[in-house]
Amino acid sequence: MEVSGKGKKSGYCAIVGRPNVGKSTLMNHLIGQKIAITSGKPQTTRTKIRTVYTDERGQIVFLDTPGIHKAKNRLGEYMDELALETLPDSDVILWILDAGQLSREEDGSIRRQLKLVKKPVILVLNKVDQLKKEDLPEILKKAESLFPAVDIIPVSALRSVNMDSVLEAVYSCLPEGPYFYDEEEVTDATMREIAGEIIREKALRSLQDEVPHGIAVQIQSMKERQRKKKRGNKAEDGPVLVLDPDFDSEQNGMIWDIEADLITEKESHKGIIIGKGGSMLKKIGMEARAGIEEMTGSQVNLKLYVKVRKDWRDNPAYLRSLGYSRKKI
Repeated sequence: MEVSGKGKKSGYCAIVGRPNVGKSTLMNHLIGQKIAITSGKPQTTRTKIRTVYTDERGQIVFLDTPGIHKAKNRLGEYMDELALETLPDSDVILWILDAGQLSREEDGSIRRQLKLVKKPVILVLNKVDQLKKEDLPEILKKAESLFPAVDIIPVSALRSVNMDSVLEAVYSCLPEGPYFYDEEEVTDATMREIAGEIIREKALRSLQDEVPHGIAVQIQSMKERQRKKKRGNKAEDGPVLVLDPDFDSEQNGMIWDIEADLITEKESHKGIIIGKGGSMLKKIGMEARAGIEEMTGSQVNLKLYVKVRKDWRDNPAYLRSLGYSRKKI
């Protein structure tokens, strides 16, 4: 639904780059709220995540995309195609680079794609907090030779450094026009989708390096209900009703019952995910439940199951059932 934005700027901004350069972290800090999941492992983002930033200048719709990489399976092909198809529909593109790693082969592939779409590009050099200050001038000079960008901005997404400069640069490239979303909206992702991503994030952060790439999450059911009340001791003026003694006053008295499957490719990985005596699965579940409770403001009952789907990343039927669906898959 279009919202009046006369005299304001509005448009779409794609966020692209190699895996693990901090795209999702940057987007979360730009909008001031965590929507996209993050981890230290490459290819954390698998789908296009749309978030909305609105202030007195106008509205920016950010499109966080999977890291562009050399695909090794159908899931990888889907991720690359999803990232690249976003470019022509954007008004401006944020190309995120690791400031300490500017001369990699993957950057050449992205550069060629950006030249084809002919959209204004802002180079964002992330992770400058990991560099020596005296090295920054040389890195900026090297970045200038990568692409004829409209601006080059050094930032630290993790420490939220220079976010205002990024927003200002994006607004300078946007046309005037109506808002695409209500001013209060921050994402068009459903609660079900975000819950699934929170579970996957906790699994990524907890599991060994060889397991996460073969992990997917499928929400089987997600239902909200009113928390049951318990009858207390009878007082002089009659029966007393009290909330569940575990009730958190900061929560809203509702409960979400969620059942989800952790999908893995190998039987040997199933044991790793479950852990000795179920310890790893319990850890993932507890952390995911806390994250979903923070999102919903409600108590969460979360049940996790581990299922093996051999080679699901190369299986079109499995990919479609998990939401990674395209005509070419």
